[in-house]
Amino acid sequence: MDRLALTSAAELSPLALFLQADIVVKAVMLGLLMASVWSWAIILERSRTLRRLRRDVEAFERRFWKAGSLDELPLGRSDNPAAQVFRAGMDEWRASTHGRAAVDREGVRARLQGVMAAAVERAMSDLSDRLNWLATIGAVAPFVGLFGTVWGIMRAFVAIGQTQDTSLAVVAPGIAEALFATAIGLFAAIPAVVGYNRLQHAIGRLEDRLLAFSAAFHAMMSRELDRLGGG
Repeated sequence: MDRLALTSAAELSPLALFLQADIVVKAVMLGLLMASVWSWAIILERSRTLRRLRRDVEAFERRFWKAGSLDELPLGRSDNPAAQVFRAGMDEWRASTHGRAAVDREGVRARLQGVMAAAVERAMSDLSDRLNWLATIGAVAPFVGLFGTVWGIMRAFVAIGQTQDTSLAVVAPGIAEALFATAIGLFAAIPAVVGYNRLQHAIGRLEDRLLAFSAAFHAMMSRELDRLGGG
């Protein structure tokens, strides 16, 4: 049966539209479906990671403010960004103050602020990894789908010219398969854009919390510096 004559509901189903599509349009559809699967994998993995890290940061902050000694504070998981900020500050504190007769207080303050800001930036950079894929899929997928649509419509017009028949039975399948490529492009792009924006928002909130913790920890160490002698 001529593929341009397939007009039943079953023959215009998504599976049938894919199977009867041109090889170029099939490649576009498969690529977009793979991009959609990849974007959902990123969204789900980053969402779970951010929820876990938010709980870890909250738990660490509670332990931090209740701790009697910072040297004995349990750090928990190594990928806890709050623990990483704390560890960076404590390492710089020990390097700058222990075993020194005189302490450059302003220099220590500046270095503490610098190393903790760098720790926050590293943590956010790690969390933002792969989000560029979501931005790329969200921006490019509709145009890739549109390319498949244009290609499919071109072939439909060629078929019309060959058959000299402009009836709906001839035009509908080719147009439907072409538009299906655009639908898949939107199917891939919309979740990627929404996921990217939501994840960026969640990362921004976590960064604000880490910066607040860093500022509070810096203020605590700054007050400790005021008790020390030095320049």
